[in-house]
Amino acid sequence: MNARKFKDDIYNELASISKALANPHRLEIIDLLAQGPSSVEYVAEQTNLSIASASHHLQLLKKARLTKAQKEGKYNYYSLRSPRVFEVWKSLREFGFSQNAEIERLIRDFRNDRQSLESVSSADLLQRIEKEEVVVIDVRPGQEYREGHITSAISIPKGELANRLKDFPKDKEIIAYCRGPLCAMADEAVELLREHGFQSKRLDEGFPEWLMADLPVSVSG
Repeated sequence: MNARKFKDDIYNELASISKALANPHRLEIIDLLAQGPSSVEYVAEQTNLSIASASHHLQLLKKARLTKAQKEGKYNYYSLRSPRVFEVWKSLREFGFSQNAEIERLIRDFRNDRQSLESVSSADLLQRIEKEEVVVIDVRPGQEYREGHITSAISIPKGELANRLKDFPKDKEIIAYCRGPLCAMADEAVELLREHGFQSKRLDEGFPEWLMADLPVSVSG
């Protein structure tokens, strides 16, 4: 193999990864799979795609060696091939935040509309958990909570929150978290809680970032 062919082959393989990531649906799917293994049907439901479309995107991610699949009964469950896949996506996302003013504007406008711009960092939240100063709620679907969650967090999927307001103390701030900084469920939870007189903020990131930082997590099984 001459040097030209060697370089062409390597760049082609690297380009296949970039090509797999160059789609908004597939980026959202990576965010979702960072929560834990998911069936094609669950991915379709959570991303508002048809099952056929979700399957297509998952296959492309698998072909690029970013995901893997395991059959359980009649369902295929997909997961990220390794934690490094999420690390790459997180770096790409942060690079986009730093370079693209439009992204910053969209996030600011969305959160200003909901009066949920205030957030708390993982380090600050850990300190406040240890001091028992806050109630932490995980507003992701129960399946994702069971795969892994912040230790001491209570599972209250966003759709159930309105019926659980009476369970919260008024003298503690409530911190909501979900899949990550692009996940709107925590913002919507904070908005609802504030409308009912609670002090509330969202975690600035999400469970995958908390896990990657090697902070305390639990699995419900």
